[in-house]
Amino acid sequence: MPKHAKDASKGHAILTVGGKPAGGPVAVDNADLETVSLSNNPQFLALIQRSRARQKSEGGLFSQEIRRRLGLKRTEG
Repeated sequence: MPKHAKDASKGHAILTVGGKPAGGPVAVDNADLETVSLSNNPQFLALIQRSRARQKSEGGLFSQEIRRRLGLKRTEG
């Protein structure tokens, strides 16, 4: 597979199973494994979508309000 990854960096490559396209390598710049994994996880993406919709309909909290509710003081730095 590493040889194919090098070849793919020069153009396109398609992985096949039984002669049918099954996938292809994608270049990943400035991302770690966790970021790539989560960005392709349907459950995580659905959670983000629900959270954004809820924030849009109900609003959100400023960090100072969260600190107040938790009894925390603002730290400098």
